[in-house]
Amino acid sequence: MNLPGTQGGVATKRCGFIAVMGAPNSGKSTLVNRLVGAKVSIVSPKVQTTRTRVTGIALEGTSQIAFLDLPGVFEARKRLDRAMIEAAWRGAEDADQVLLLADAKLGFDNSTRRIVEGIRERELAAVLAINKIDLVKPPSLLKLARSINDAAKFVATFMISAATGDGVGDLKAYLARAVPPGPWLYPDDQISDMPERLLAAEITREQAFIQLRQELPYSIAVETEKWQEFRDGSARIDQVVYVRRDNQRKIVLGEGGARIKAIGAAARAEMSRAFGRNVHLFLHIKVAEDWAERREFYRLWGLEYDA
Repeated sequence: MNLPGTQGGVATKRCGFIAVMGAPNSGKSTLVNRLVGAKVSIVSPKVQTTRTRVTGIALEGTSQIAFLDLPGVFEARKRLDRAMIEAAWRGAEDADQVLLLADAKLGFDNSTRRIVEGIRERELAAVLAINKIDLVKPPSLLKLARSINDAAKFVATFMISAATGDGVGDLKAYLARAVPPGPWLYPDDQISDMPERLLAAEITREQAFIQLRQELPYSIAVETEKWQEFRDGSARIDQVVYVRRDNQRKIVLGEGGARIKAIGAAARAEMSRAFGRNVHLFLHIKVAEDWAERREFYRLWGLEYDA
């Protein structure tokens, strides 16, 4: 007698893509990092941190799950906004299932409502996860879950905290059963498909966001310009930090260069952990008022320039 999910007594391999959607700062990247068990997506208290689609690869039993950490969906005002939102919906439509992450603190806000409407209109199979449950009282959580489920049909609902891990194991186990049968698409030790040069740039951008806090608006981009390998296994990484105005350059530089040195030190330590090697990081600041209109950045991030 064969058990469910087996063929001839052998467990069936499964593999699929889960698109993680949510409003900006709903905790998507934190959740994907926890599901994978390693840092594959940058995290910051600032909203709209994720600009490109990040794939985090996790194993659960005989299932391989590719989580697509997508840019947040919000009201677009600029070219970059439109490109990020287009990338989010393209990723959702390509996935086997959507995981909608709702912020329990913000409730059923306009951004989450916009995503729910898009899921319903596109008739996408979706799971609902209410995040940050450690910050809200249970009665409010149940009311929120009912409101969102009334607006669209979700195949399952979970209460989780991506920060503490509460409920995340149950969610991962469910998604492992939900992905379709099929061979694994990635080696069993691979946790992301993001090129190291791009991940290095994202790590530096994350540290800039964390250390600059409210001083710098979303006017910063980072490009890995050079990557040199050494015989001892270490690497030299040269990056350019782009800002739009000279006064922003002064903010990033800091008094006597202290701010950029602190950003570089934190980014270098994070890269060394992520890449498992010693990293020698050199940062250069350039003013480029029009960087958000340059096609090469959109190609680098996998975004459609004309979205």
